[in-house]
Amino acid sequence: MSELRVRKRRRLREKEVRALAEELLVSTGIPLFKIGDTVDVAESPEYEVIIVENLIIGFIQDGKAFLTVRGLLKYPIAKSFVTVDMGAIKFVINGADVMGPGIVDADNDIHIGDYVWVRDEKNKKPLAVGRALITGAEMKEKKPGKAIKSILFVGDKLWKFDER
Repeated sequence: MSELRVRKRRRLREKEVRALAEELLVSTGIPLFKIGDTVDVAESPEYEVIIVENLIIGFIQDGKAFLTVRGLLKYPIAKSFVTVDMGAIKFVINGADVMGPGIVDADNDIHIGDYVWVRDEKNKKPLAVGRALITGAEMKEKKPGKAIKSILFVGDKLWKFDER
């Protein structure tokens, strides 16, 4: 996998920080940063990244913001989760889409197109971030087929970017 290239980094104004903080509060349920925090955005080929205090904690894709896997580790949230069985972990951390039969639990408030985070059933630690292809209620039914389109995962380019 090639290295992530981030360019055109810029500092957000207070008004932009407030709007971004409100959007992330709606999707995560917790306040992630406050007015006065140093918040930057930068471009990468697939999405914009959100940098708070020199750590990439989120991304913006298709006009929607959500946390990265490292962001989820720093700010544990209880919304938008999908829990997978232990057999699915090796596939999820290698970037595979999440299949319905591997899901053991999901947030009921998930709608098609929402960003979700995938966690393991034993430790409840984040493994990946993706986009829901079905609702949370449908995920619980373990229907065959893809349930989540994987976007970010442990060990991907964005994960390795912050290891430097």
